[in-house]
Amino acid sequence: MTKLSVNINKIATIRNARGGNTPNLVEAAIKIQEFGGQGITIHPRPDERHIRYQDVYDLKPVVTTEFNIEGKPIDSFIELVLKSNPEQVTLVPDAEDAITSNAGWDTIKHFDYLSDVIKTFKEAGIRTSIFLDPNPSLVESAAKTGADRIELYTEMFASEYEKGNKSAINPYKETALLAIENGLAVNAGHDLSLDNIEFFIREIPQVAEVSIGHALISEALYLGLENTIQAYLRKIELANL
Repeated sequence: MTKLSVNINKIATIRNARGGNTPNLVEAAIKIQEFGGQGITIHPRPDERHIRYQDVYDLKPVVTTEFNIEGKPIDSFIELVLKSNPEQVTLVPDAEDAITSNAGWDTIKHFDYLSDVIKTFKEAGIRTSIFLDPNPSLVESAAKTGADRIELYTEMFASEYEKGNKSAINPYKETALLAIENGLAVNAGHDLSLDNIEFFIREIPQVAEVSIGHALISEALYLGLENTIQAYLRKIELANL
């Protein structure tokens, strides 16, 4: 069964808009897990515009499911991950001026760099995942870096699915199946929502984990956080029937 990890960056964004500690990120993580969330994902950036580095240390003791830290593996990020020792680290090639993640790694061009970083994390016992576009030509080099998983960057699928183009799933299916053949587990995330999650997982039931933040927190404004998490879990369960 595909697991649901909830990205809480947007909760941190709301908190930071007013200063102080409302909404409380630690309390939110505890509630999300009580409501059925099977993991907590955060994506700290160097400017700390949502998740702050201190948040990582504050969250670590209360995450009893799976702690997934995403980010670009600059020196400060590597140090942060090694000190906090999450279950999983997801490497994302964030551009300096990007509002949000907007591309996966070129695992051929950055093979040596990724291999070195992944070796460091795996020596610390941390599972590693590489953020990847749905491009089968990048899978073999991703596997050779020593990574445990890839995370499919699903923005293109979500955008095309909204237009009615269900064939947009095809490169994701091809990439996922090839990844599994190469010994990699498959995660997915970015713009997955209640509208498209069931179709995505029904088409690619091998997906081990989805991390969802922006859509889930936005939907929770209308439905409530507990109802929204339960709705995602029902969609995932239906997709796996």
